[in-house]
Amino acid sequence: MSVTQEAFGKSRDGRDIILYTITNSKGMKAQVTNLGAILVQLWVPDASGKAEDIVLGFDTADEYYGNPSFFGATIGPSANRIGDASYEIDGICYEVDDNDDGNNLHSHFELGYHKRIWDAETTENSVIFSIYDPATLGFPGVKEITLTYSLTENNELKLHYYGTADQATIINLTNHTYFNLDGHDSGSIMDHEIKLNCAKYTPTVPGSIPTGEIADVAGTPMDLTNLIKVGEHIDDEYDQLVMAKGYDHNFCIDGYDGKGTLKETATVKGPKSGRVMKVYTDLPGVQFYAGNCIKTQTGKNGCTYKKRSGLCLETQYYPDTINHDNFPSCIFGGEDENARIYDTVTVYAFE
Repeated sequence: MSVTQEAFGKSRDGRDIILYTITNSKGMKAQVTNLGAILVQLWVPDASGKAEDIVLGFDTADEYYGNPSFFGATIGPSANRIGDASYEIDGICYEVDDNDDGNNLHSHFELGYHKRIWDAETTENSVIFSIYDPATLGFPGVKEITLTYSLTENNELKLHYYGTADQATIINLTNHTYFNLDGHDSGSIMDHEIKLNCAKYTPTVPGSIPTGEIADVAGTPMDLTNLIKVGEHIDDEYDQLVMAKGYDHNFCIDGYDGKGTLKETATVKGPKSGRVMKVYTDLPGVQFYAGNCIKTQTGKNGCTYKKRSGLCLETQYYPDTINHDNFPSCIFGGEDENARIYDTVTVYAFE
């Protein structure tokens, strides 16, 4: 195992942006950067042992200051959506950035965690990013957040998030990497096979804000509990799929216990490469997004990314969970000794 680093550019205020490379002995390699704690590259061997980069992204740090699709980004302090761009904690109403047709998406497009420079330190198999975040963007409390990227000899990429705050606030981070198991430049993911260990999901209204219902997937195109091609039902005339232009929904993970127990959440198979990715998490939800709204753009090595060139499996608390008492709570921090600490793990494991 080893961790190396190299220059990757300059921040808008002149600070060094660093690219860190974690390598194991099995041919797997992860590259991450202190700009946004972004996963830039992930090299994974295929069935014949050939390693390829399987995540969408860019060649330079400067391009990540654009990044309208959030390639590889660490989203925070609040991932996904907040309805009406407002919420209440302890009787106090907070307003956040209205950046998604009256709602809030991913905290803030320019000032969220994915555009900030994180502090970093390394071990022999990990990079530990940390950020100090005062009460900004409509999220109260002084927050101290760490994210540790680790690589194992079992070809697992482990993300360990940890956060505290001096008052009750939303802490709900996720990773927004787009995967294409046949290689980041190999085109559509419609023939990828996917399985979600999720018997329920949270239906939405237009704008992708949950209704508050937790619904069964059985008997609908939202049933992904057995391996199925991504493209099998994605364009069905089903109201949830039509509204979201395909899969872009939160699925409720079977067996979530709120006690830090890792649950096997998803399996994805690449049809050409033979790569298999399994996702494990101790969080209650996973947003399966099939890249429906990726705009045609130039990515790494000059390749072209288009609609559905990659898929996301964003482990997190449910969208708009702060406004639904029946959803698992994403409120953490406070001065009380019993205040909840944000401490969660997601693992992307490759076979």
